[in-house]
Amino acid sequence: MSVVEVTSFSLAAGSNEETFLQLDRRVQTDVVPNQPGFMRRTTARSGENWVVVTLWASLEHAAAFDEMAGTYAAQVEFDVHIEVGSVRTERYQTLD
Repeated sequence: MSVVEVTSFSLAAGSNEETFLQLDRRVQTDVVPNQPGFMRRTTARSGENWVVVTLWASLEHAAAFDEMAGTYAAQVEFDVHIEVGSVRTERYQTLD
């Protein structure tokens, strides 16, 4: 079974959306595809609400990325643009 990770958030006050989207592309192309167990990632929004959905091969792979994320400059820069108190992450195991 794989894992669907859903992280919802709002942009931090004063964040530039264009800059955020450039950082999101860097994370999507340079950071997560190189992680063990990574399968797919996409970003979406509805008004001021944002979501990143990532598909991992297992819970262990998702957790391992959590531990390493802060070592990647692109991920750290991405995180600066997110309102800290707005972040909510949930993981779901697929049924197939």
